Amino acid sequence: MEKIFSINPATGEVIRELELYSEDRIDEAIKKAKAAFSGWKNLDVSERAEYLKNAAKVLRRRKKELGGIITMEMGKPIKESVPEIEKCAWALEYFAENAERFLEPEVVETDAKRAFVQFEPRGIVLSIMPWNFPFWQALRFGSPALAGGNVVLLKHSSYVPLCAIEIERVFLEAGFPEGVYQTLLIDGQTASKLISRDEINAVSLTGSISAGQKVAEAAGKNIKKLVLELGGSDPFIVLPDADIEEAARAGVASRFLDAGQSCIAAKRFIVVQSIEEEFTSKFVEFARDLKVGDPMDENTDIGPLVRVQQIEALEEQVKDALSKGATVLLEGGRLKRRGFFYSPVVLTDLKKDMKVLKEETFGPVAPIIAVKDGSEAIKAANDSEFGLGASVWSGNREKAIRLAGEIESGVVVINSLVRSDPRLPFGGVKKSGIGRELSKFGLYEFMNIKSISVY
Repeated sequence: MEKIFSINPATGEVIRELELYSEDRIDEAIKKAKAAFSGWKNLDVSERAEYLKNAAKVLRRRKKELGGIITMEMGKPIKESVPEIEKCAWALEYFAENAERFLEPEVVETDAKRAFVQFEPRGIVLSIMPWNFPFWQALRFGSPALAGGNVVLLKHSSYVPLCAIEIERVFLEAGFPEGVYQTLLIDGQTASKLISRDEINAVSLTGSISAGQKVAEAAGKNIKKLVLELGGSDPFIVLPDADIEEAARAGVASRFLDAGQSCIAAKRFIVVQSIEEEFTSKFVEFARDLKVGDPMDENTDIGPLVRVQQIEALEEQVKDALSKGATVLLEGGRLKRRGFFYSPVVLTDLKKDMKVLKEETFGPVAPIIAVKDGSEAIKAANDSEFGLGASVWSGNREKAIRLAGEIESGVVVINSLVRSDPRLPFGGVKKSGIGRELSKFGLYEFMNIKSISVY
């Protein structure tokens, strides 16, 4: 039987070996999901809401323990892992409180005696999730899907099998009917094959462009509903009338959260020339003060990267930039110690053909680009195949809102860093994805939006 290994990235040591599920075990899980769906979908929305609230209570009660598992398994500092669990509880509570309103049939005036739109769950949704926010990614998708009456099969990253197992346990501990939310310990190839099965009604994937292409191909071939969230290269635009110190502080927080392993981290700092020196000086100062070390230590700002391959990818991107004339403002890089540690690097004098600007940099590397004015900043921001999030910093809010309208992305935040919020739709354009998660729009993605007319 093929195995996967849970590895502690702070030490490189194997925490646990787990066997991948056999075909029989996968079949059994799908049967359970199908059986569970018939009962789950027929519960009143208010009844499903009570289950979601119970799951939120379990998360809040176990937040330190579950946060510790995140940190141990993928290296995120504990001071970020525990809030991740709390955010998951918030998402469950939000949909518990609002799903009934979102799913209320919508009456429409037509020439019929009566016409309305009603929302019905699609069925079994296969979710393929990444390791960087192991609880949040799974529950960002899962909370609205469950609230709407769907059931979930989770194929989590092979880097975080212990998190995946604990997520299923949370729902069982909250009293959910067996089969409503299940984890499958399977590889990517097996997950792709599952898409063709008649029992699977829809697919949600968060991951790389290449993973998205494979899943989209399988979903398209089998005419299955699909939502993709494929990462980004988020621009962080700083205009001359911004609060420079506040922008630099937030920029460092955004870029180096989760050791830079976040799809919505600021990844390209686009700064107007007149304030470039001041912003860059502050940014480097704040980045230099970050503490890299043991992620279980509450004082640690940056833990290890998830695997040595992440370090190698970053090293290749930085090497490419330097070979093409980039200047190093903060010389970090791979640390000579046990585990997969990499300290912050800040670069300037960049050209648009450099990998740090063209590709997604998934780690603590920050490129700073100088532009002439706001118009050139927008042009630089849009010069990317990605379009997930963007941040604009300006003392003139109306001007910032106008510029936000010109940015090609799914999310724009003014005078703060980009973060997902259960109350707002989340997702991207271009190669950052298809569809939305969170808010009522994320809920509707996995509902059959049915029109009924009575004559």
